[in-house]
Amino acid sequence: MKILILQASPRANGNTAWMAEEYKNAAEAAGHEVTLVNVSHKKIAGCLACEYCHGKGGGACIQKDDMQELYPLMAEAEVLVLAAPIYYFTLNAQIQAPIQRMYCVNKPAKVRKMALMVSSYSPGVYTGATAEYKDICNYWGVTDSGIVTAKLDEQKTEATKAKIQALVSNL
Repeated sequence: MKILILQASPRANGNTAWMAEEYKNAAEAAGHEVTLVNVSHKKIAGCLACEYCHGKGGGACIQKDDMQELYPLMAEAEVLVLAAPIYYFTLNAQIQAPIQRMYCVNKPAKVRKMALMVSSYSPGVYTGATAEYKDICNYWGVTDSGIVTAKLDEQKTEATKAKIQALVSNL
């Protein structure tokens, strides 16, 4: 399967980046083709709600920023994995922009499964992020392959690594 991981931590060696790398390694070991993109290092603006994409644009966004690199990857992906830190009780802004910019395509055409990995320093802060993720899965009609959360004492541990590997086995 072709897997696209959108990783949104601005910290290169942070906990979310570690989770994304572990998923990538496990998926590649299982024979999947994986592309991992750190969207926090991209210049991706938020949706303008201009509706150009659903009119004159014919499905293409009017904004020409780094999101242009993601559209072809999304078009080929069969699995979309979102990996983001929790900032103030929800997914960080760096992952929100690409999620919202998917509006122009409505749903990546080949995506059939999704997974979510989120990290935080605090327990009990995942409700907003997991609800948004589940709503996206429901709206797109895709299978939820699972969610892995990792608070401070769970980050970069063998137990969390095992949970990430279990996500891959759900493909």
